[in-house]
Amino acid sequence: MEVVLRKYQDTDIPAMVEIWNHVVQEANSFPQIEQLSEEGAKILFDAQTFTGVATVENQVLGLYILHPNNIGRCGHIANASYAVSENYRGLHIGEKLVRHSMKVARESGFLLLQFNAVVSTNVGAIHLYEQMGFHRLGVIPKGYLLGNGKYENIILYYIEL
Repeated sequence: MEVVLRKYQDTDIPAMVEIWNHVVQEANSFPQIEQLSEEGAKILFDAQTFTGVATVENQVLGLYILHPNNIGRCGHIANASYAVSENYRGLHIGEKLVRHSMKVARESGFLLLQFNAVVSTNVGAIHLYEQMGFHRLGVIPKGYLLGNGKYENIILYYIEL
């Protein structure tokens, strides 16, 4: 299976929306509550510094959005969000997305990549980020509201690009 990472195209949007909305519905990693429409997705994805997809034979398996984490004097720090289709989890698609986003972030002039809210129950993401050399900054107690109504800790991470 040859995975191709590239900038998203409008024809990718329906698959991207399906993946994104599934992650939102899982309510254990993305902060969003509302589902994305295809129109809203185009607006969101076009507003990013870069929106990338992982594809096999033009089938979207996952996606990421990359943008500044802040403005002005902190605008050199990037932030990203990743989503992988539930049918392709465990196949290192997430790692490919993270590595691609780091490359694109460097090329876009960012010096660091920071994650503001990695949910402590998201063990796959935590394992990946720590294996890749991300530094754990700390924990915010009860920083995320899970779909079951319980609050969970969030972890902040960063890596120099």
